[in-house]
Amino acid sequence: MLGSLGTGLRDAFKRIAGLGVVDREAVESVVRELQRALLQSDVDVQLVSELSGRIRERVLKDKPPAGMTLKEYFIKMLYDELVSLLGAEKGEVGLRKQRILLAGLYGSGKTTCSGKIAKWFKVRGMSIGLVACDTHRAAAQEQLRQIASRVDVHVYDQGKSPQEIAKNALKASKDDVLIFDTAGRDALDKELAKELKELGSLVKADEVLLVIPADIGQAARRQSEEFNKLVGITGMIITKLDGTARGGGALAAAHVSGAAVKFIGVGEKVDDFESYDPKRFVGRLIGYGDIEGLLEKAKSAGVEVDDGKAKRLLEGKFTMDDFYEQLGQMGKMGSLSKMMEMIPGMGQMKIPKDMMDVQEGRMKKWKFIIESMTRQERENPDEIKASRITRIAKGSGTAEADVRALLKSYKQAQKFMKMAKGGKGLKRGPLAALAKQFGAS
Repeated sequence: MLGSLGTGLRDAFKRIAGLGVVDREAVESVVRELQRALLQSDVDVQLVSELSGRIRERVLKDKPPAGMTLKEYFIKMLYDELVSLLGAEKGEVGLRKQRILLAGLYGSGKTTCSGKIAKWFKVRGMSIGLVACDTHRAAAQEQLRQIASRVDVHVYDQGKSPQEIAKNALKASKDDVLIFDTAGRDALDKELAKELKELGSLVKADEVLLVIPADIGQAARRQSEEFNKLVGITGMIITKLDGTARGGGALAAAHVSGAAVKFIGVGEKVDDFESYDPKRFVGRLIGYGDIEGLLEKAKSAGVEVDDGKAKRLLEGKFTMDDFYEQLGQMGKMGSLSKMMEMIPGMGQMKIPKDMMDVQEGRMKKWKFIIESMTRQERENPDEIKASRITRIAKGSGTAEADVRALLKSYKQAQKFMKMAKGGKGLKRGPLAALAKQFGAS
């Protein structure tokens, strides 16, 4: 997530951890590294300057709390300052009966976002209705119908004008949450501004959420202020955080504007959507993980934990069947690289690319390959040598190279799980069994 920013921040924290003495020169070195990472992510120069000043002041003049070394205080203080820069407080959206109105620029991803919000509420046990109020963009309503079909929620699209569609939806809906998708616009477009104001008065939304693409960087502040004057926003959604280096700038600018970020979009899939918690977000960026986020993903994906299999995986004694099953479980939760960001310490590990990119096509081949193995081979893959590889390839209708690739990934997984075994923070609590199942505890 936010590749260059995450890398830069992790390097800054590593530099602190490696300091022999925390003096002015050392602090300046860390500050320069931090400044470079933040400015490359389009964070406002003034904000970066103020942050740098606070870091110098606090590290060099403050007395660390009792029981904490200066180095430990430096790390905690830097984490707290980054959290404050990117949001400070968690953006809350209650699980209650409510109406949500989405507003935003052209191309910000509002329609796709509507489906993601619908899925977010649905997995939490609520009934959802999507209201197709974008009558300006060609095929916008059809796109919303398709999204509604994929996430299995109601869609309301009866009427000629956005106002008529909204009125009909309000009359017909018995859903817990109604989400109104509106036309993209510039806040200064008078015609669309008038339409949005009328929709706001009609819907009387509990939440008016401004959808902003992360690639606009610092401009998020101005857009937030303009839309707030227009329709009174209650929060923001930052989309496309996975595809730009400017996301840090957008998040910092949103916070300065006074509008809390409620959700973030971190990918194209409907599940690549999260409630925004700055503490968890920064923790993931710097490699400290996001335990709560991992648990949420597991719950949403219906991942089941088997303590017996977890123990075998933890000990590195898993079979080929166990290996394949766990890859499938991970696949339900999204990309392996995003999962690793959520496990404390894993974001800093250099995991082989082959492990991070197990694609659906390869998984299908691997299924046929494993089914062509004998029971003894599945339980003891190390016994599979050249002659057996040839037989398995013929039996599964795959190439010998495919069989070798599976065996290589299996061995890499064994090695990685042994490396991950010592991860702190995964020893106790509700994540422990899940983490063990994925070889991370």
